[in-house]
Amino acid sequence: MNLKSERIYLRTLAETDAPVLLTNTQDKEIRYMTGTKSTFTLEQIQQHIKNINEDPSRYDFAICLNSNSKMIGELSILDIEQDNNKAGFRISMCSIELTGKGYGTEAIRLILKFVFEDLKLNRLQLEVLSHNKRGIKAYEKTGFRTEGILRESLNYNGNYSDEIIMSILKSDYEK
Repeated sequence: MNLKSERIYLRTLAETDAPVLLTNTQDKEIRYMTGTKSTFTLEQIQQHIKNINEDPSRYDFAICLNSNSKMIGELSILDIEQDNNKAGFRISMCSIELTGKGYGTEAIRLILKFVFEDLKLNRLQLEVLSHNKRGIKAYEKTGFRTEGILRESLNYNGNYSDEIIMSILKSDYEK
């Protein structure tokens, strides 16, 4: 499955993407933005991709450039609850150098169309850390609204960050 826009496309995450994801999990800034504390091996990431691709409650995508097919990030629609028409969402770029260029916003817009028009869901929810200002800006730009804050939810290297809960409803998307 491919979803395409002006500069990027989304394709199903593949086990061959594991080396890119491994590098992503080793990037100090990306780890901080996502609150990642664990370390991973290539084999663990390959197994994770295999497992998620067999999980009917989620869709995982590589974000790729149209110009050269280079993978620049990944995103997931997860914990899909068909009976409640809702799901969770997460996105991560492969490096800080790729942030602030609008790729994340473009990917979010593509996935919102998929979530609300193809999957027919009513609600998409995410959690973002308060120090991830670029992520918050991209979410707000695409229609997500803050619903709550879990104060000082993450202790990362001795610094506390709030966890912000945001969502977008189908009615927000349609506006």
